[in-house]
Amino acid sequence: MADAVVESRYLSAGANRYAAAADWGENGLVAFGSDTNVCLWDPTDSRGISHILSGHTAHVRAVKFLPRDGGAKTDYLVTGGDDKQLRLWAIDSETRTATCVQTVQEHTEPINCIAVLRGAVAGNYATRFFVTGGADATIRIWALEAGQITLIQTIKTTRKYMPLAVAFSVLEGGNGLILAVSGTTNAIQIFTASTAGDTPKVDFTLQATLPGHENWIRSLDFIREKLEERSDILLASASQDKYIRLWRIHQGTALSALNAAGLDLSADSLTPGNKIHKITAGDTKFCIMFEALLLGHEDWIYSARWARAADGRLQLLSASADNSLSLWESDPESGIWLTIARLGEISREKGATTATGSIGGFWTGLWSPSSTTVITLGRTGSWRRWDYDAAEDVWKQNFAISGHTRAVTGISWSRDGLYLLSTSSDQTTRLHAEWALDPANSWHEMSRPQIHGYDLNCISTLGPSSFVSGADEKLMRVFTEPKAVARMLSRLTNTAAPESEATLPDAANMPVLGLSNKAVDAIPDDADPSSLPAVATTTVDDPSNPAAAGANRTAADPATLVRTSALDISHPPLEESLSRHTLWPEVEKLYGHGYELSCLAASHAGDLIASACRASSANHAVVRLFETRRWTEVRPPLQAHSLTVARVRFSADDRFLLSVGRDRGWVVWGRKKLRRRSASARNEGYELVQANPKGHTRMVLDAAWAPPLGAATGTGSDGVRVFATAGRDKLVKVWVRKEGSGEGSYELGKAVTEEHPVTALDFVPEITQDGSLLLAVGTEAGRVSVLTLKVRDGGEVDVVSTLTLRKELCLPKAVMQLAWRPAREGQKGRELAIAGEDGSLRIYTFPSL
Repeated sequence: MADAVVESRYLSAGANRYAAAADWGENGLVAFGSDTNVCLWDPTDSRGISHILSGHTAHVRAVKFLPRDGGAKTDYLVTGGDDKQLRLWAIDSETRTATCVQTVQEHTEPINCIAVLRGAVAGNYATRFFVTGGADATIRIWALEAGQITLIQTIKTTRKYMPLAVAFSVLEGGNGLILAVSGTTNAIQIFTASTAGDTPKVDFTLQATLPGHENWIRSLDFIREKLEERSDILLASASQDKYIRLWRIHQGTALSALNAAGLDLSADSLTPGNKIHKITAGDTKFCIMFEALLLGHEDWIYSARWARAADGRLQLLSASADNSLSLWESDPESGIWLTIARLGEISREKGATTATGSIGGFWTGLWSPSSTTVITLGRTGSWRRWDYDAAEDVWKQNFAISGHTRAVTGISWSRDGLYLLSTSSDQTTRLHAEWALDPANSWHEMSRPQIHGYDLNCISTLGPSSFVSGADEKLMRVFTEPKAVARMLSRLTNTAAPESEATLPDAANMPVLGLSNKAVDAIPDDADPSSLPAVATTTVDDPSNPAAAGANRTAADPATLVRTSALDISHPPLEESLSRHTLWPEVEKLYGHGYELSCLAASHAGDLIASACRASSANHAVVRLFETRRWTEVRPPLQAHSLTVARVRFSADDRFLLSVGRDRGWVVWGRKKLRRRSASARNEGYELVQANPKGHTRMVLDAAWAPPLGAATGTGSDGVRVFATAGRDKLVKVWVRKEGSGEGSYELGKAVTEEHPVTALDFVPEITQDGSLLLAVGTEAGRVSVLTLKVRDGGEVDVVSTLTLRKELCLPKAVMQLAWRPAREGQKGRELAIAGEDGSLRIYTFPSL
């Protein structure tokens, strides 16, 4: 099999929460840091993230596109982060594929910010300059020439602060450069350099220190006030003191600067706050003066970025921790800067938490190259987007992309393969599905069923509209789909609504101080929240018997109310809908474990849940079974392991249960024989069939059942049984029980050696036409491969072929879990879901399988 046929179907990843960790390039691409990766996203393309670039070894903090070089077919992207490395990426402007062309490490601490030089420089200039600021309290100036970057100058900050923001600009006439630097200080340092002469030499010197702010400064940005020559330059500085300050840089004397600004020239007007600072660049004199103070935000301001509208008007976009974006413009008559639009969360209830939909502030704001679209990043790692409608003169919100911000610890397909559930250490469970109304059939996050207070570790679907998840809180929670989400999924995926829709609760919310999602009734669109003294909440004790539901009434919380038409939409939900209106109500809690949940699995029939917890002794290293009809534990627990059970898996027909653990062994459990004919006989549990305490030489991390290889008719045999185990000893072992042999007769059929410890396994649920088995293998190093296995009559297993994914499709960290999508009508090839420790969730298509 050739790996060239493997295609990326869906890439999902949350952005890093740093103000400088994203940039929107002239090529229309948004690049942002996601864990150790750099993601490329075209907001005009409904398919979301197009590429995930791996290379950094720690979190990416700073991302910046370099200005385009005329008609060149290559765009350059510079990134830096906690690994202290500066990486240069070359992006093909046609295919938009990217490769890392250079890695340099001059900083001795993490790189916090990057600024690039835009505008023509006098003299030579195919050279492009940029500057980086690091936690080592240094500023470094770089030049890109002929596709390579070189260090020009290193500046140590004189006030011993860490740079968090830098801005770079060409001074009037192109014979000088100006650099603004600030960070963990309340002042801005201004450096200049001369570029006059035939062979300009860039050498920055400190010229001025601008006071005024009262807290750390998070963002700096330059822009030329007007397009004509001899125009002043404006500098915007945003701070944690909740204010934005504007500064004017003017060529000439202080008197000419005051005249240009139209300010009062009397001595009384020259207070310390608007002191004029004189600077020089070579032989040219400039002055800097305070221009305006922008008030309006109620919390820290993380970014302020300039843009020029199509008619030449200057606009400033600010993003704040108060959950809002503000667009500022200067009044043409008075010159006063005013807020012309305010986007995001306005007048949110104080004290709201992420659990009730609060987004925790905006970390950065970006303009599109045309200045007609803005995007911002929230606390959940998701992007929000607004497009300007010129006809109505209004900014309209549009859907964007989202993703987990920490390791994806578990994934599970719905039984029919309609959607994929993922759970993560970022304490959320997310539902992903195809948007059938989109010509590209793009994938999106369609629901966020669970927002938790503990790290989530494992998940499994229970049926067409329910799932169970486990977390660090020592118990499992069972959720059922609300009616609003069921209808939305049916509409967006172009599938029939579930048969049980009429019995489902309307929606769900979460109390501010609670962890349990509660079923609630949706309220009419025209209802006034203040007129609702109480809202009905429903507790469903038995989801199979909705008539047994009990209801009570609690005070209405305006932050958590769900309106009838909240999800009556024809596009993927917006971020505020995902975090507020797509929660699933919790219907049951399952207790019994003494420590954090390590794994769980639901039987294919949905009647049993097997689970295990972290353990350092045999007393806790048990597999507990819970039946789902009455939600009771099937006792006694299954005891055979001595350390943490890492994975449990049911066979396709639920006759067997496989468990593997850190004690290096595997255990096969079989259904107990029916002793009586009763309604509960099917849930009499499992008993030990075979145990191999030395299955591997190191801990076993994953296991998977293969589909049965056929049953011999009339013999009472259920055919050849196969399962695979994998562990830290870098081996994938395939175990075979031959047809006609006893239930406890599994023997080693093949041991496949990998280069790295193997962390994830999964078999394609069906046998190929030639009778082969397909096994996906994921390693600790992020490599993914697919083995084609052939089982001989004697029980030996041959590896017929191995498909190894291309390096650019692999992960930079461990593969946490693999899951093949159940076959669906009209599906071409097979689709594999990959959960990564890097926080990414990927679906790859294998057309040739």
